[in-house]
Amino acid sequence: MTSRSHFPTVGILGAGQMARMLIEAATRLNIEIKLLSKSSDESAALIANNVTVGDVNNYSDLSVFALDTDVITFDLKEFPYENLKRLEKEGQVFRPQISAIEQLENSDFIKKTLIDANLPFQDNVANFERQLSVQAARSEHGQTVVYSVVQIKKIDEILDEVIAPAPNLSDAQASELQLITLKISELFDIYGVFTVEFLDLGNNKFLISQIKIGPTNSGLWTIDGATTSQFENHLRAILNLPLGSPKLLAPITVMVNVLGGQYLDMYKPFLHCMAHDPDLRIHLYGKEVKEGRKVGHVNISGNDLSDLLERAHHAADYLTGRITE
Repeated sequence: MTSRSHFPTVGILGAGQMARMLIEAATRLNIEIKLLSKSSDESAALIANNVTVGDVNNYSDLSVFALDTDVITFDLKEFPYENLKRLEKEGQVFRPQISAIEQLENSDFIKKTLIDANLPFQDNVANFERQLSVQAARSEHGQTVVYSVVQIKKIDEILDEVIAPAPNLSDAQASELQLITLKISELFDIYGVFTVEFLDLGNNKFLISQIKIGPTNSGLWTIDGATTSQFENHLRAILNLPLGSPKLLAPITVMVNVLGGQYLDMYKPFLHCMAHDPDLRIHLYGKEVKEGRKVGHVNISGNDLSDLLERAHHAADYLTGRITE
């Protein structure tokens, strides 16, 4: 028996970039990852050593895949609830739980739960100053960690930029939003990593706008900007391992998304950005480049926010092909 035999195996349904980054985090924990991927050329399947090509909507594919997994988590946009509940009744462990995922897709249930808990929820608010986001992790043992509040910017509902920590936010305001986030994990009994997004209305008023389960784009900064990334803490949480520190590694970390543009082969622009700014941390997902498709992100850390924003956006624009120098 090898020493590795005592380490758990995590199954992931779906093989997009979130699954890819979970694999990267799993290597540091000596955790085996199994993927159920719709094809062998999905982002995560390209770097995984245990891939099953199959359909999550096919119960036979799902049940065979589940064998020899300690827990199954997700990188899905749509959930085959009937199959998942059937497998759960047979003893399969899913994290986050199927009930929590289903509840968080029910906007009426979310609204009622938050109102009953006296938590401020968005209700057709059109005017706000900015959007904020908080990542947190919770294990079945009840241990929790919460990351710094970050400022996010979206363009056409697609995340464009994250600043960690959020500028011009007092310690008291940040603590309030972090406490609300942890309260939400209890209300909806969430295991794993999740994100709560807020609208900042100004005058010390904040509204909950979205609750997202699992690792999210607004937490990509944690890969290079926090002691423990959201991906590692997701694995730790769903396996009931001690959670890692969410502390910042630098005064400021900026994340900018990279969308597909004019470069079908991104290797040359990738090399250019590496040479132009060695402090950049460029993460590409191995996906076929298509116009407007999310193909990667850039992280950079330091002390000067305006400088970091300029450098991160310059790199993202060069990788996309918006600029050529």
